[in-house]
Amino acid sequence: MDWMEMSLRDFQSALASSSPTPGGGTASAVALGQAAALTCMVADLTIGKEKWKEGWDCAVNSQNIAIKIFTKSGELAKQDSDSFDKVMECFKMPKNNEEEVKARREAIRKATLNAALVPLDTAKLALELLEVLPELALKGNANAVSDVGVASLLASAAAKGALFNVDINLGSLPEDMIGNLSNESNEILEKSRLLSKDSIQNVRNRLI
Repeated sequence: MDWMEMSLRDFQSALASSSPTPGGGTASAVALGQAAALTCMVADLTIGKEKWKEGWDCAVNSQNIAIKIFTKSGELAKQDSDSFDKVMECFKMPKNNEEEVKARREAIRKATLNAALVPLDTAKLALELLEVLPELALKGNANAVSDVGVASLLASAAAKGALFNVDINLGSLPEDMIGNLSNESNEILEKSRLLSKDSIQNVRNRLI
């Protein structure tokens, strides 16, 4: 399902339903898209405005990153729900003999690993967006600084929400399949937390 083709009301209704998808991973990707959209808006309100000339460079950089993420986040929203649907499909595979049980187990594990990798990509992109927001909050158009704050909160929620989905999927996999993914997840979480804190502090300082 391409969730980006839905109206906002229809998407929220799908999210509220008892269906397993869309779920938190898809919602995280959608939140990231909203954060990217807000970043684009603030950049647009900064670039070319003489009063905010000091922020032009960071606004251009922020906009370039946000445009890429704006497009990719919609793709990740679809991939996230598709990957979980695939896990559910694998659980329905036959298990009437030892060979079928083994094939089913391997298919479930492979699909589950993919269901962890998709939200990990969402979290990585959220981190990339969060890296440009502290400076945009400092130098961008002050009249839109609150929007940078909202973008930061949404990007932070996207990162943390996506990483919840990474961790819950990794938790059901054997150690040899996980590799360094748990450490990578923890590193993204900590970096995201600190960058979001910096952005929010910069926003608050300019609101005073």
